[in-house]
Amino acid sequence: MPVSFDIDRIFDCGQCFRFDRSPAPEGHVRYEGVAFGRKVTFDQSPGMLTVYGSDENDFETVWKPFLCYDADYNAIRNDIAERFRLAGDNGVITEAMKCGDGIRILRQDAWEALCSFIISQNNNIPRIKKIIGTMCETFGAPAEGGGYSFPSAEALAAAGEDRIFALRTGFRAKYIFDASCKVASGELNPYSLCEMSFEEAEKALMTIKGVGPKVAACTLLFGCGMTGAFPVDVWIKRVLEKYYPGGLDISLLGPYAGIAQQYLFYYERYAGGEKKKTS
Repeated sequence: MPVSFDIDRIFDCGQCFRFDRSPAPEGHVRYEGVAFGRKVTFDQSPGMLTVYGSDENDFETVWKPFLCYDADYNAIRNDIAERFRLAGDNGVITEAMKCGDGIRILRQDAWEALCSFIISQNNNIPRIKKIIGTMCETFGAPAEGGGYSFPSAEALAAAGEDRIFALRTGFRAKYIFDASCKVASGELNPYSLCEMSFEEAEKALMTIKGVGPKVAACTLLFGCGMTGAFPVDVWIKRVLEKYYPGGLDISLLGPYAGIAQQYLFYYERYAGGEKKKTS
């Protein structure tokens, strides 16, 4: 198993909303959820990762990429540290990387990431998870191994704004519906975003009602593998004001700026041992 890999931190750092910690033997940590239409359980014990609900081929083709299991995070962390040093960091990123050691950016489904981060706007993590869970049960297809897959754009477009609103999505219902209609009609292909430049993909996403720079950046970071994307939410605004009052030039942070963002996000949420669940 690679170094700097911790499923507890991976699934509890606000990047994914369909996995929850489940009971495990002493010395193990388990997370269970649904991704890519399949129910899966990840079990980590010292020096070992076991995947239940998968065979060896699935692990190589689906779960290894999903977990970013094959990435060299030592090299990534060294790159982040050097770029932050050149950007005038005062040691905060080093502490943040220690605090968040083991975090990896998941390579999620692009459509699911888009819809999930629309739901995340002005919301908290337990409520985001509840809305998404209800949405999957209501409009998703049965998943392989149990549970429900994330609903397709076609299913949500056919459901209509009122039925989406009935899931207690609030003002986000019209945004989810607009995104669903654009994707279902072919006007926007979330998977083609991954082949675009960040600027082109951001522009395409922001044609959706209610999608601004933060949701676009989250979609591209967590759903398209664009690790240079740097979402700025209330937590990151707080980080920038608190630790970089003289400013931090994000343009200097390079291809792993989004991974650095996740370390900073996690560090601020967990600083002083205070665990907060607001996105």
